[in-house]
Amino acid sequence: MRTITILTFFIIAIGVNAQNIYLKNVNIFDGNSNTISSTSAVKIKGKTIEWIGNQLSQDPDGYQVIDGLGYYLMPGMIDAHTHISDFKAAERALNSGVTTVRSASTKFYQDVTLGNLAKKGVIPGPDFVSAGVYVTPNLGETILADTRLSNLSEGVYSEEALRQLVRINAARGVDVIKTRGTERAGLPETDPRQQTYTKEQLRIVVDEAAKHNLKVMVHAHGDEGGRAAVEAGVVSIEHGTFLSRATLGLMKTKGTFLVPTFITIEDLKVPGGEYSNPTLELRGKFMMVEAERTIKEALALGVKMATGADNDYSAESTTRVSLEAEHFVRLGMTNFQALQAATKNGAELLGLSNQIGTLESGKEADMILLPNNPLEDIVALQDVLLVISNGQIALKRIPFTLNE
Repeated sequence: MRTITILTFFIIAIGVNAQNIYLKNVNIFDGNSNTISSTSAVKIKGKTIEWIGNQLSQDPDGYQVIDGLGYYLMPGMIDAHTHISDFKAAERALNSGVTTVRSASTKFYQDVTLGNLAKKGVIPGPDFVSAGVYVTPNLGETILADTRLSNLSEGVYSEEALRQLVRINAARGVDVIKTRGTERAGLPETDPRQQTYTKEQLRIVVDEAAKHNLKVMVHAHGDEGGRAAVEAGVVSIEHGTFLSRATLGLMKTKGTFLVPTFITIEDLKVPGGEYSNPTLELRGKFMMVEAERTIKEALALGVKMATGADNDYSAESTTRVSLEAEHFVRLGMTNFQALQAATKNGAELLGLSNQIGTLESGKEADMILLPNNPLEDIVALQDVLLVISNGQIALKRIPFTLNE
């Protein structure tokens, strides 16, 4: 008889009815404590974590048993800044170990639909917190997303236009509002430091969003637009490349999150990369220095940070939450802090701390299995062996043995 160990790769579409699972022989990082619980096990009932503790002497009846082979179990990662707009991209995100995403807008409400389909189990994908259509001065072809948007073809500047766009988004079922404090970084003809909406305009967006129980996330590279957004009461600053120490201090005081999306700024400077433009390549090199400074200062001040890869999870995309966490460590975070930025902090930012972000009884069964201890090796996040989302096995790459 010969024993052959094979590394297999299964992708299983999530079904509507979750199966009870007993996952044993795992070392657990629960997201709360800077420690590992060894020789542990988890019981999953339906979509919920039923129990976590020391491995049982006998496997329980009525559960699918999975041997974790002594690997490391942790909460599913959260990507707090995405632009996912198709089925395959949603699946890629899930397979990377991301079990929840916050969409930072799509052109035609694809994120809202994808989130609904994933929730029903029609497609494999993470849970979505969707922003729908971007509240930005010029909608362009996005006005085709809803007939009511045709009224905004002249621009979204006035109080009525701003409120109308927020109301349309709310009616379409979004979970968060995304708006703009500064220009884009990814276009050669724009200056990402240039402020777009004023503090007064941003306050209008925040006020209207609050009427629909929605928080507001703001794209802001420059300090002037970023500070205006913080003073207006937004929940998070996206990017924040040129934020001053004073603005970061205000964010600390007000509890405003920073989602640096550092990995995308790095992508700007890659020749022939996703942006592939000499102007952007030079800009990326300049912005990298500022982004590194901002993250270090935010960390020193105690500003809450969450991971966001700012990508569409297309087949060509090169940015991932795991790489963002690796950069966080390089820039001064401990592995524990970076892991919380990718899990617990993201859940708090999304207002979902009672459901996701940590491994606790009663929370959603969203978890991933890694080959190495992430508290010692942050790169382990790039090698996900098992993904369980809402109690269903979405990805399984655990080695198994064949006897001949």
